[in-house]
This record gives sequence, structure tokens and C-alpha cells, in this order.
Amino acid sequence: MKVLKQFPLIILIAIFSISCRTSTNKEYPINNSEKDIDQNPNSKKKRMEIKFSCGNDGISEYLDDGWKILKEDSQEKICTWKSVPATKDCNMEKDKGCKITKPDKIGEEKIYLLEK
Repeated sequence: MKVLKQFPLIILIAIFSISCRTSTNKEYPINNSEKDIDQNPNSKKKRMEIKFSCGNDGISEYLDDGWKILKEDSQEKICTWKSVPATKDCNMEKDKGCKITKPDKIGEEKIYLLEK
């Protein structure tokens, strides 16, 4: 009776041990990565994406450091927000429910893809 209760446990352990053994016995070829680096001099290049928004532009620091612009993109972005009353007789100090937040200043966000 005890053997009958332990039979599913024995099968489960056997399945796990067989699956682990087959996955560890696989031989994978080892690539010599040093040869690949010597053959491909472009593999040492680094890429980075940076964003500047609302009039802040620090791209010259990166260009002076040796980075080159691969791609430049720009899109509209809200820089600041302002709160306005929803109606004429709304008191924003006393009644917080009548306050509406609207965009105040809209600027431009520039996205650069750089490579060194």
C-alpha cells in the first residue's frame, strides 16, 4: 500500500532527473570571441539615446567627447502646466474640485541616437 502511494512521487523524480541529465549532457561549441573582435573592428562602437526637452540642449558636450549623431528626431512636449478655475465663480483655494490643469508652455523634445 505504501508503494502504491509513493509511485507518483517516484515517477515525478525520475522524469526530473532524466530531463536534467539530458540538458547538461549537450555540448555547445565554444566560440573564440577574441578572433571575432579582431576581425570586426566595428564591434567596439557604443550607441546611446539621449533626450533634451523644453529648450535644454546639451548635445555639444557629447559631440565634443567624440560622439556622432546617427539619427535626430523631435516631437512636441508640454513643458509646464497651470491650474485654472473651471467656472467664473470657482474659488480654487477653498474648492479643489473646480480646479482644472491645462498645459502652460509647449516646447520641443529632441531625441538623438549617438554612436562612438
